[in-house]
Amino acid sequence: MPYEPAIHHPEPITTHLPPALVSGSLLPAVPAGADVRLVTLPDGTRTLAYTHPTPIEPAPAPAPAGAVPRWAKTTALLAPTLGGGIGAAGIGISYAAPGLVAMTNALWALVALIAAGAALPLLARSRSGPARHITQNITATGLFGRAHGTVHHR
Repeated sequence: MPYEPAIHHPEPITTHLPPALVSGSLLPAVPAGADVRLVTLPDGTRTLAYTHPTPIEPAPAPAPAGAVPRWAKTTALLAPTLGGGIGAAGIGISYAAPGLVAMTNALWALVALIAAGAALPLLARSRSGPARHITQNITATGLFGRAHGTVHHR
């Protein structure tokens, strides 16, 4: 329990002692900034005591500016952004899922159409009868001579 100075006292009390008493051998030297006052101790006893002004505690020193590395600050700032982007992408994919399913079905239909289009000429040839043969004869005279040829369809 903190002590409380007495407010009312029947005897007059001097707070500053005369210099003769302070410098004499009867009393020790008064510390600088100290004051003599009547105080009430926790057990209720009143006595004269040296009092000191309450020291003002200094504000805590701020942390040095370079204590946190730049990469840590950047990572700390990007982490919520990255998490939010991943969350937004997940929501977007959930909304786009039906469209993606329809698109994959359309692409498989296109692949089937292309495969059928490549197979149609092969099927058409087999039904048209025997294959036709073309014979070509080419003749040339000399290394740089003009070439002549004939084409025969059977």
